[in-house]
Amino acid sequence: MPQPVNREITVFSSTPRTATENSADLSNPYARGVVLVIDVTAVTATPSVVFTVKGKSTLGTDYTILTSAAITATGQTVLRIYPGLTASANVTASDVLPATWRVEAAHGDTDSITYSVSANLIM
Repeated sequence: MPQPVNREITVFSSTPRTATENSADLSNPYARGVVLVIDVTAVTATPSVVFTVKGKSTLGTDYTILTSAAITATGQTVLRIYPGLTASANVTASDVLPATWRVEAAHGDTDSITYSVSANLIM
């Protein structure tokens, strides 16, 4: 039987957005944590978006694992979730990644912001 390995998935592909979006439910069969890389490549006026990593319980309810600070400019933001990390508000959570999880991108207004989000699942 093959050993599980780290893997990378695309959560949101790069496109301009103006409203809150949720990723599909994402499956995590083996990983203990995740490194989420948010790349903002273009902004129009004064956009603001906050990313929240949410776990999903077996009853189908969501719960918050980590929430970023508001992102308003181009650049890269990295969020980390892994047991044993030193927690840091809006950046790092010392937690495990559940079997089902998703990412919410909550927009503060309707100004356009272009971003992509990738997730590196870590064993």
